[in-house]
Amino acid sequence: MPIEINMKSEATSVKGQGVGSAYIEQVGLIKEMPDKYTVLEKSNKRTPIVHYHTINPTFFLLKPWLTSKGTSVGYVHMVPETVESSLKLPWLIKKIFYWYMIRFYKSMKHLVTVNSYFIDVLNEHYKVPRERITYIPNFVSSETFHPVSEEERMAFRDKYGIPRDKFVVMSAGQLQVRKGIFDFLKIAEQLPDVQFVWAGGFSFGAITDGYKEIQKVLENPPANVKFLGIVERENMNEVFNIADVMFLASFEELFPMTILEGMCVHKPILLRDLPIYEGILFDFYLKEKDVEGFISCIERLRTDKEYYDKACEMSEKGNKFYSKENVMKMWDDYYTKVYNSLPEKKKRKANK
Repeated sequence: MPIEINMKSEATSVKGQGVGSAYIEQVGLIKEMPDKYTVLEKSNKRTPIVHYHTINPTFFLLKPWLTSKGTSVGYVHMVPETVESSLKLPWLIKKIFYWYMIRFYKSMKHLVTVNSYFIDVLNEHYKVPRERITYIPNFVSSETFHPVSEEERMAFRDKYGIPRDKFVVMSAGQLQVRKGIFDFLKIAEQLPDVQFVWAGGFSFGAITDGYKEIQKVLENPPANVKFLGIVERENMNEVFNIADVMFLASFEELFPMTILEGMCVHKPILLRDLPIYEGILFDFYLKEKDVEGFISCIERLRTDKEYYDKACEMSEKGNKFYSKENVMKMWDDYYTKVYNSLPEKKKRKANK
């Protein structure tokens, strides 16, 4: 008899954020194992496993009842450190929100983080027991994101108003200071012959950190920079394929879905040199520390075909490492372990 899993999430209610993409991919992955798991969404049925993908207050209030026949799994997509440089909140609201976030995580019987780096953060900074936390990486389906023919690629460039003959560097994500938007613009200004594209917008509106300053740029961007705004997820494969390089200048991240999406399309991945990437991206990407380094790397990718081809191979290698089969097995093993940890009495209740 398949194990029932109740997926609780409001991640897709806000467009243009990676948490929503992660939810869609993870749920889709588990649904591919119908002989082992029955997935419920937006349900209030009490099941053996209730998996919380977002930290909505209503989820917290109903959790004691909803998990009375089973157990809880919480997904860690953010910690106070990553929110600090994303949203501009009044001091008191921020303090309450951070307290609530950690309280929510601590109320979970089990936690999953998308980056092993944050196991130490949760344990050492917030005193969440280490044995409750498991690392399982994000996943992106190669059926959704994949390379296309050169003819299709050029057609997509036409669709988005991108010159066919330009070397294109793209970023994707919310328009926030922590995403490195201002370094992105500095680099574009110093490489006028390169086309820069940003897919993403203000998912959280005026409370976004740096909103006013970024809004001014949107009104008068450099000639070689095109902001596409929030692009529907079903169209993002087109955007990745118009690019020659996937570039993310973020100062803080957990495990951006955009990196995995870029890898699916086998584009070179250029990122800021951050410790959080070391244990998840290995040698699958190019890294630089500052604007000068990014400029040098982009110029080399543009002019050195051997270097460019090698970077594409690194990206493709990363795509294979985070394959559907590997990540699916991790989730299968994890849910089985969580279910088996339930007392027999709860198992009997859940199966009634």
